[in-house]
Amino acid sequence: LSAEGARDADADTEAPPPKPDSGTSAATDNDTDTEWENGPLTADASSIADTLDASLENVFPDEPGRRDPGPQTSLPSSRQSSDAEPIQLEDIAAKPVTLRDHVTDQIASLGFSIRERALAGEIADTLDERGYVELDLPTMAERLNCAVDELEAVLAKLQTMEPAGLFARDLSECLSLQLARKDRLDPAMAAVVGRLDLLANRDFKALKRLTGQSEDDLFDCLNEIRSLVPHPGRGFDDVQTVNIVHDVTIRTADDGGWHIELNPDALPRVLFDREYHTHISGKAMSRDERDFVQQCYQDATWLERSLDQRANTILKVATEIVKRQDGFFTKGIAHLRPMTMKVIADAIDMHESTVSRVSANKFMLTPMGMFEFRFFFSGGIAAADNDGEQHAAESVRQRIRQLIDAERAERVLSDDAIVDALHGEGIEIARRTVAKYREGMHIPSSVQRRREKRAALKRSA
Repeated sequence: LSAEGARDADADTEAPPPKPDSGTSAATDNDTDTEWENGPLTADASSIADTLDASLENVFPDEPGRRDPGPQTSLPSSRQSSDAEPIQLEDIAAKPVTLRDHVTDQIASLGFSIRERALAGEIADTLDERGYVELDLPTMAERLNCAVDELEAVLAKLQTMEPAGLFARDLSECLSLQLARKDRLDPAMAAVVGRLDLLANRDFKALKRLTGQSEDDLFDCLNEIRSLVPHPGRGFDDVQTVNIVHDVTIRTADDGGWHIELNPDALPRVLFDREYHTHISGKAMSRDERDFVQQCYQDATWLERSLDQRANTILKVATEIVKRQDGFFTKGIAHLRPMTMKVIADAIDMHESTVSRVSANKFMLTPMGMFEFRFFFSGGIAAADNDGEQHAAESVRQRIRQLIDAERAERVLSDDAIVDALHGEGIEIARRTVAKYREGMHIPSSVQRRREKRAALKRSA
């Protein structure tokens, strides 16, 4: 070892200093402590620097190549300039509650024993998205080595959950659970719920014979049942609700035409720091570094150009849609014209697949409301006089609904009568097409509508 190394070793092993004399050193330390506690506190930078024998100046000055990465979080940083938009509470969405989470929480609060909770979990595993269970109790009891009565008791307790109707085995039981919770499940109501097929067909004569109730009472039962929820499990969804942001805005222009513009909030934003690119390009770099910077510049330029081209395509498609559907925007859905994507593609000199991609999940805000681009692409139904003019399928569906809404109890329109009415308005349509459109709009048949309207007429008389 060197002499300096020996001295270091001796210093490491030398004895600790002697304890201070209790009469002098201790008193000095106490005075110092008291002086520190009672002394004034200074918080200015110079006083702190003198006390700590250190400088508080910024030892990391800003450099062109040195950047603060910022907080690693998906939320906006709280350390932002005063010009930045503040964080909005509604932008921070809560995690949606799933049906499974809701049921699990309630099982824990129903006072089950350990064995019953295990059985409840087995039953809950059979829940579907509607809130129903498909149970074969004897088979499940054999598999779980328990009694059927024990499973039925657990199921009955599960059916007391909120919302009412959960853990029902079919629609009839679901409605019965909700009516019982409202104290409305009297024998007549139970009989009606037990024969939902007769109720769906509005067969009030058969229901009167079955229940012994008048048509007025049966009509009350119908209204009560209509207020129930057929699928209570649908109130829970794993998918988070997303607000629709329109891509194009349509406004009335001063000259009577239409002003069409893109919504900047819906366009993707690309930030390219050209000043920084110019700064580093002027510095000495190796060949690989220069090629890398040039490649990044080309990629950013290509991305900007592609986004501009996409925005222009969206604007072209929207402009052509408004041009061809002017009657819809001025007079309503009855004047919607049949139109295909190929027509738009030919008009703007693009491929049909390009128009299809641009129209997917795109919305326009118009004076008539918010509409998806694809709403305006509708098949055509020939005119009765075969003059070449066609009617949009959506406008025909709307006209069928208007005819049915205007019908009276003594003159309910059959599908054949609707065909004749549409033919008189110049719309050539088959009876099966009318039936398909009516069923697609969940409108009952003429027989069912007649029964319901006559019952309502007797009730109001």
